[in-house]
Amino acid sequence: MESRKLAALLSSLSSELLLLLLLIFPSSTPLSLSSNSNSNSNSNAKIFPLLHHFLSSQGIAASLSLLSISRKRKRTHLPEPDSGPTHDEEDPQLGHRLDLTRTPDSFKNCFRMTSSTFEWLSGLLEPLLECRDPAGSPLNLSAERRLGIGLFRLATGADYPEISKQLGVSESVAKFCTKQLCRVLCTDFRFWVTFPTPNELESVSTAFQSLTGLPNCCGVLDCARFKIVNKNHESKLPNDVVQEDSIAAQIVADSTSKILSIVVGFRGNKGDYKVLKSSTLYKDIEEERLLNSLPANVNGVAVNQYLVGHGEYPLLPWLMVPFVDAVPGSCEDNFNRAHSSMRFPALRTIVSLKSWGVLSRPIEEEFKIAVAYIGACSMLHNALLMREDYTALSDELGDSDQGTHYDGRDGGLEEILVENKSYVIRSALATRAKEFRD
Repeated sequence: MESRKLAALLSSLSSELLLLLLLIFPSSTPLSLSSNSNSNSNSNAKIFPLLHHFLSSQGIAASLSLLSISRKRKRTHLPEPDSGPTHDEEDPQLGHRLDLTRTPDSFKNCFRMTSSTFEWLSGLLEPLLECRDPAGSPLNLSAERRLGIGLFRLATGADYPEISKQLGVSESVAKFCTKQLCRVLCTDFRFWVTFPTPNELESVSTAFQSLTGLPNCCGVLDCARFKIVNKNHESKLPNDVVQEDSIAAQIVADSTSKILSIVVGFRGNKGDYKVLKSSTLYKDIEEERLLNSLPANVNGVAVNQYLVGHGEYPLLPWLMVPFVDAVPGSCEDNFNRAHSSMRFPALRTIVSLKSWGVLSRPIEEEFKIAVAYIGACSMLHNALLMREDYTALSDELGDSDQGTHYDGRDGGLEEILVENKSYVIRSALATRAKEFRD
């Protein structure tokens, strides 16, 4: 019921009750809260508190009702002069279009998650999604609608004209909601992708060891590339020139395909090892701020915590790559098989990220916006795994490049010593892999 109608109804009921009481208890003196010896006054004194309580109760009830209505419509503002209609009035079917049947297929196709995960995420992000609107242009959209618009862009890859058509909002609103969702995920919820603590790494390495028999593996390192398209609109050119570029994203994943670390923002023409050396991950490991727990003893060899990576990376004490030209059935071949199985989760992670609609094709956005898309999809990837929602986890695996081999040595003495140490560690792990397989 509207607030004005509710207030009028309560006022009418109060007036009728007051008139009834005056007819039943007539008096030549006005109702008073004070107590007198006059019997009529005493009667009135008894009746008036009851009437006052009733009127007060009705006033409180009306106030609470109006407050509830105010809270539900707290984002409704009058439009500024000449600003046009508020955004939630642009299309009366907006609510209907976003009010899905909540069937598994509809939510998987539109948002790449279950309805329960969507509701959980909406409640979690509500304060942050509703705290900011475009200057002078209130959106009047609930957190659920804002989340739905942003997720629809990320999940389906639909461009803004298509979102405007499908969801009944303007293109500017669709763009704002998408950017706001990415900003919230990449800033306020970046802890969803955090490198594990030493205690947490124990469970990571235990999972890999149960899979392959190789101890102390703390993750899989890989590098994915996402295409972006820059359109050149210079007036000197007769037609728009489309220039394709790519963004490199360095990822470390565990055995469940959870992302333990991601570094995004390098140009895609940079090689994987150059990306690694440019990352804080490399510096933190080299300076022993990460992977610095006690080594495991493998056939008399101290094996420190390490990552595994493909053959384009160098062999390092903390980075195990496959052997080249391993003889079938040898220790080296068994190591390569174990190494390959450990790499599967990272390949699955990359395929899953590239399955998000906005990342599955060349991204027609500025470089920094494309980076935000990759970051937001990474946060959502981990959030879904945390919820045990595997809607967006791909069943497919990417291509393996085990046959390649890093050949970037400069022959320096220090590098040779590091490689020799690394080779001893890898050989010990190869012997363990054969023992585990046998």
